[in-house]
Amino acid sequence: MTDRSFLDWPFFAPEHRELAITLDDWAAANLGTVDHRDTDAACRQLVTMLGEAGFAAHSGAMDGRLDVRSLCLIRETLARHDGLADFAFAMQGLGTGAISLFGSEAQKSEWLPLTRAGKAISAFALTEPGSGSDVASNTMTAVRDGDDYVLNGEKTWISNGGIADVYTLFARTGEAPGAKGMSAFILPAGLSGFEIAARQETIAPHPLATLRFSDCRVPASAMLGAPGQGFKIAMSVLDVFRSTVAAAALGFARRALDEALARVTSRHVQGAPLIDLQMVQGHIADMALDVDASALLTYRAAWAKDMGAPRVTREAAMAKLYSTEAAQKVIDSAVQLHGGDGVRSGETVEKLYREIRALRIYEGASDVQRVVIARQTQAAMGGH
Repeated sequence: MTDRSFLDWPFFAPEHRELAITLDDWAAANLGTVDHRDTDAACRQLVTMLGEAGFAAHSGAMDGRLDVRSLCLIRETLARHDGLADFAFAMQGLGTGAISLFGSEAQKSEWLPLTRAGKAISAFALTEPGSGSDVASNTMTAVRDGDDYVLNGEKTWISNGGIADVYTLFARTGEAPGAKGMSAFILPAGLSGFEIAARQETIAPHPLATLRFSDCRVPASAMLGAPGQGFKIAMSVLDVFRSTVAAAALGFARRALDEALARVTSRHVQGAPLIDLQMVQGHIADMALDVDASALLTYRAAWAKDMGAPRVTREAAMAKLYSTEAAQKVIDSAVQLHGGDGVRSGETVEKLYREIRALRIYEGASDVQRVVIARQTQAAMGGH
């Protein structure tokens, strides 16, 4: 059984501990029934299951108060059981996070009851072919025309692209150069001029797509917040959800450690279990250390946000950077300790090895997080 002692840390309230244990039991009983051979169908099924079980309700909030510790606990637990289940939950939160935080009452009432119940799938459309981490250089346009905005451009690497019912999309409206000239919009799927230009295959299958907009009209009422607030909205959402990426990496790492422990205690060499070898003990010790350090950084960031910190940019960047990089090492060690079985297609550690790689890239690649941490540290010291 996975170590649950971290739930006794002071970061958590009783309701967080209850949530983690309840979800863990539910995941163990239900996630094994999902057929992953059709990724789109599996993702739809997982969203429905999470909605019916009440867990997707944590992905959005009518009052705009997202409990980051709950989000992190859910992502960690789901990632430990099933990477695609974690993905399905995460995109419900990221896709509607801007609606929760910045939406009007009408916008919240239209979409959040559906996404929280698992009856609608959401997506977050920010990345463009010519800009990844440099969001301020996005070029997709939204031009005002009477009571509408006309959208032109492309988005790429969009999670849930092609299966989502609603997209939070960011486009340049031109109020000012750079970051101050972007706005956010809520787009339902199926609009004229909005097409799925391509689907993207990755080493760990997830629904991903390139979106193309050609004179796609949306009413001005589809705008989230005020004109020119798009960059602020996107960064505010990522400030909340970046810690949850760390939590997902932590979940993958915990599962890898569990699998490695099971392997080295059951596998024998020259009449003794592998765990008796000091070199193997060293690997297990390093893995356990990385897991606990990741958990401390992740739940510090989540706790700080829940306690009212206006921004947790530095804390979230530290958690995301350390946890994703550490999880890559932990999983690699688990593969090594499994020997040839570690690279056998379909083995748990082999699937974890494919799942973890993308987390070091999306929502701010590792080197971008290093830049963020350095700048925030300099600022905290008064610029000296």
